[in-house]
Amino acid sequence: MAALHITDIEAAINYWRARAPAVDGVHLAPQTSALAEVYGQLVHARQYEIPEDRISPAALVAWLHWYTTTPDTPCIAICSTSQGDALCKGCGRTFAEVQHWTAMGPTEKRSVWRRITAEGTSWRFNKYAERA
Repeated sequence: MAALHITDIEAAINYWRARAPAVDGVHLAPQTSALAEVYGQLVHARQYEIPEDRISPAALVAWLHWYTTTPDTPCIAICSTSQGDALCKGCGRTFAEVQHWTAMGPTEKRSVWRRITAEGTSWRFNKYAERA
């Protein structure tokens, strides 16, 4: 099962903090509070990921709402997997990831995004960054 990464939880918290700030400076919006609980669990356990089925429905809904604000695909319309490359020079995904992208769930897609961003070697991040 795919897992949510702590950096995505943090990004979702920041999204909700900007969208629904604490009016009195103390009480968090329900979405922020639900995500902060997950974040706290990860920090306390010194873990970087948590399986989707281990978070509350409220946190998952808040995370999924944030997810819809992120780009869906890393594709920049320069695909080298069709030419036989194991990794696409354009986006950095494997042939299998390109082939099965539409069947992947949000957590699986975010996992791929984290990997290709960390590697930073695809043209999406250098040669053709303006297309991204």
